[in-house]
Amino acid sequence: MKKLTRVFGIGVLALAGVFTIAADHIDAPSVQGGSSDITDFYAFQGANTDNMVFVANMQGLLSPESTGDAMFDESIMVEFNIDNNGDYIEDFVIRAVPKNGKMYVFGPMTPGQTGLSSTLYVKASENPLAVDITPYGNNAITASANGVSVFAGPRDDPFFMDFAQFTQIIGGNAKSFNNPGVDTFAGTNVMSIVVEVPKSMIGGTGTINTWVESKRKQ
Repeated sequence: MKKLTRVFGIGVLALAGVFTIAADHIDAPSVQGGSSDITDFYAFQGANTDNMVFVANMQGLLSPESTGDAMFDESIMVEFNIDNNGDYIEDFVIRAVPKNGKMYVFGPMTPGQTGLSSTLYVKASENPLAVDITPYGNNAITASANGVSVFAGPRDDPFFMDFAQFTQIIGGNAKSFNNPGVDTFAGTNVMSIVVEVPKSMIGGTGTINTWVESKRKQ
């Protein structure tokens, strides 16, 4: 696992600080049930086949009653990493930082530094794409600029998993899943960040490797 640092300064927003990696989806005790926990990551071709869509879902198992109060943690940055030459090192990154009811998205951009650590200074003149975070129960609020589109807010958890049957299989009491199974996550929500970008911004239409990380401000 890489240790990355990012330093932010966005005009008067003062999103400044050092961010380090948090493990994804309860891989480490420090993220269990916390705001940096990434439940799932999706990457797929958009309805416009010239685009790619990246989705990071966080804070899983939100009940409808608790979703209205759920918020993105302003101390957490989410980073989408894209490797387009097969060396498993990020060639492009997309970074999302929440502040005052908005999600600020930077990129795709070439990281100034890769490997164990890197630092980014964002000038006030380098305006990120900002979108209002959609309140629970409202229609999706999106923002677009220069071919990039962004959404941030609560959504129904799209992941299907029959955990009860999975437990039976692991325990040796069943050999396969049922058809149909039982959706363990039915009725629960996640906090989603969705970014759609032209393929031309991430190196064309070839094969990519992609992963997502959450980082907590230190």
